[in-house]
Amino acid sequence: MQTGNFLVSTSTESALSVFGAGGIDNAAHVRGVIRNGRWTSQTSGLAKGHVQGNVVILPAAEAGDFLRYCQRNPKPCPVLAVSEPGHADLPALGAGIDIRTDLPRYRVWRHGELADEPVDISALWREDMVTFVLGCSFSFEQALQEAGLRIRHIDQGSNVPMYRTTTATEPAGPFHGPMVVTMRPFKAADAIRAVQITSRFPDVHGAPVHIGDPGQIGIADLAKPDYGDAVEVLPGEIPVFWACGVTPQAAIMQARPEFCITHAPGAMLITDLLNHQLASF
Repeated sequence: MQTGNFLVSTSTESALSVFGAGGIDNAAHVRGVIRNGRWTSQTSGLAKGHVQGNVVILPAAEAGDFLRYCQRNPKPCPVLAVSEPGHADLPALGAGIDIRTDLPRYRVWRHGELADEPVDISALWREDMVTFVLGCSFSFEQALQEAGLRIRHIDQGSNVPMYRTTTATEPAGPFHGPMVVTMRPFKAADAIRAVQITSRFPDVHGAPVHIGDPGQIGIADLAKPDYGDAVEVLPGEIPVFWACGVTPQAAIMQARPEFCITHAPGAMLITDLLNHQLASF
């Protein structure tokens, strides 16, 4: 369901009723339910164990500059796959994926302005469109949970909080702008463990980019994320920030391409890849 500039959570019970006997953890089945328009909310907690990806779809004329932007900013923009122009499939990420229908919600950008948030982009598809799929922090969350670390937004059944920072990304062509980060609060010992664990996953943002005082990276109020849902930082906890795949949306707002499509924050592409396949050691 949509509210403001982010997707809000839907209860586990509701999700189980939607995905039914096919399974909430079966990636192909989850994509099929999304394709049929029966799930339009955020994807955190769906298809556990499977890699989820941020999506940017651009005309081929802008794709080269955007690829260089990703290469120069691998923390927020780790590239998992790039499609052929006009091809809606991504065979390296899963059999039968159709990027036009397999995200719960999209964002359509025109000249850097958000124009629409549809659940299907088939009618907008063009033969020059190139799809980029970028790594998502949902992947390393499985490893954190397996290590016994509690993740506040998952416990709450909400979307991860995301913030625009004053940390500039490295420009490429017209693409530039601030880094966007996600935040998860931990006690000090757990924060150290989280750094160790996520360092093993460079293809899904890797280690945190900042720990502690949010003001040092330009975040004025943790209770007011730019995207996603706020979570409480309890006494004795430290906010830990990771680079976020929503960063390209900030760059798109600066580059102002004539036409572009992205995922809506939190509404990812679910792939057939397994999270442990992305671990570097």
